[in-house]
Amino acid sequence: MNDNLTLAGKTISNRLLVGTGKFPNMPVVKEVLETIQAEVVTVALRRVDIESKSDNILDYIPKNCTLMINTSGARNANEAIRIAHLAKASGCGNWIKLEVIADNEYLLPDNLETLKAAEKLVAEGFAVFPYISPDLSIAKRLAQAGVAAVMPLGSPIGSKRGVKTAELVKILIKEVNCPVIVDAGIGLPSDAAYCMEIGCAAVLVNTAIATSRNPVEMAMGFNLATRAGRLAFLNATGGSNTAEASSPLTGFLRTNE
Repeated sequence: MNDNLTLAGKTISNRLLVGTGKFPNMPVVKEVLETIQAEVVTVALRRVDIESKSDNILDYIPKNCTLMINTSGARNANEAIRIAHLAKASGCGNWIKLEVIADNEYLLPDNLETLKAAEKLVAEGFAVFPYISPDLSIAKRLAQAGVAAVMPLGSPIGSKRGVKTAELVKILIKEVNCPVIVDAGIGLPSDAAYCMEIGCAAVLVNTAIATSRNPVEMAMGFNLATRAGRLAFLNATGGSNTAEASSPLTGFLRTNE
């Protein structure tokens, strides 16, 4: 079945996007990405050292992966824009996971500063993937600005609490004219499956894989769950308020005795 996803003009088949922070070491990052045949991977620019002859995270990213630089650490629109410019100048491409966070306790995104940065970066030709709190008006304005997708949080970054914003995410899926990719808070493969079942275009997972007992096996679980959820979305039919037997009840017993 051909069920590919097109993001910023690039067609991918694997709807599990993977972050690279918190892993025990960089060889494990490479093994995870290769095992699940990841196609999109996020990297914080501050972890990229193009002058280093060793321990450069980019050396562990498979060549077939599209790199999405994360503006992690940006506290306002100007800082995020500067990070995006540095990423492009460093040869990291123009895919940007736009993350603007001024809140140090809960690490919730600043939607207004994110919108300001997104409008500027899209105008400059970047493929922008903004990380947001799931607010419909902001998401619509981002879509109108031309972002590649909107990335609402499921729950706070790194919390692994699951998709606590599910009802709001459903609204975005229904009302926003661009792909919706849940990012942050996904804790278990079942969370990823649920996101796909309700119609998300993809999911982005980092902490739940990186901090697991066996990141490679956990990544495999997330990969299978993402695919299963997508298949369920494409093929499930509506439920019923009444019981309905899966096999006919008539003709089994003789009704005239």
